[in-house]
Amino acid sequence: MNYSETAKVTSKGQVTIPSTIREILKLEPGSTVMFKVTDKGVILSPCEIKEKSVYTAKEWKKIERLVAEKGKVYKTPREAKKHVKSL
Repeated sequence: MNYSETAKVTSKGQVTIPSTIREILKLEPGSTVMFKVTDKGVILSPCEIKEKSVYTAKEWKKIERLVAEKGKVYKTPREAKKHVKSL
C-alpha cells in the first residue's frame, strides 16, 4: 500500500499524525509508535511496550523468602538485586 500525507513539525518537535494514517495503523489515544531511521527515510510503526522484570523467577522467590523471614525492605530494585547476588 502506498499512501502519503504531510504534517508540520511544531516548535516543540511534535507532529500530529493525520487521521487517515491513524485509522490505517489503528492508532488510538495512548498508542505507542516506533520511529526507525533507514537509508530510505523514516519508518513509523505501531508497537507495544511490555514490562520486563529485572529479576528472574528464582530471584523473586529468594527475595520473597528473605522479606518474609527477616522483614527486610529494599529501597530500590538495584539494592535488592545486589543483596540477592550476594547470597
